[in-house]
Amino acid sequence: MPVAKRLTHLDDKGAARMVDVADKLATTREATAECIVRMAPETVTAVREGTAKGDALQVARVAGIMAAKRTPELIPLCHPLPLSSVSVDFDFVAGGVRVEARVRVVGQTGVEMEALTAAAVAGLTLVDMTKGVERGVYLENVRLLEKSGGRSGTWKRPT
Repeated sequence: MPVAKRLTHLDDKGAARMVDVADKLATTREATAECIVRMAPETVTAVREGTAKGDALQVARVAGIMAAKRTPELIPLCHPLPLSSVSVDFDFVAGGVRVEARVRVVGQTGVEMEALTAAAVAGLTLVDMTKGVERGVYLENVRLLEKSGGRSGTWKRPT
């Protein structure tokens, strides 16, 4: 049976701690995350045409970028990072809108949480922007797609 790995945000006594990254090398690190915002075809049309409170995608894009920058205020043990770039893009898919967030930094720790936060908040903003048209809009599959940089190298979600 495989040995369970230790959670890095807990010390030897189980208390929460911020991981010490002082001895890590600053490298270029990037992460990409996504979520799917599920909605009825009529709501997708409203988003596409900008009839649900204006251009919902642009508002969601700005919300996702702002959220990535504020991740350490939302996730208690995240390090504040000088992000190099944040992009939030959208694709219309069957049954909704796919949100993809990509975050980049030159630093001592990765940006997975920033990418996940950007995708989730952009998706939640679409929910907010469309709730007057459809009450049942929801998020699914908020997940990391890939990350690169640092000691652990590149990881990609298996397809």
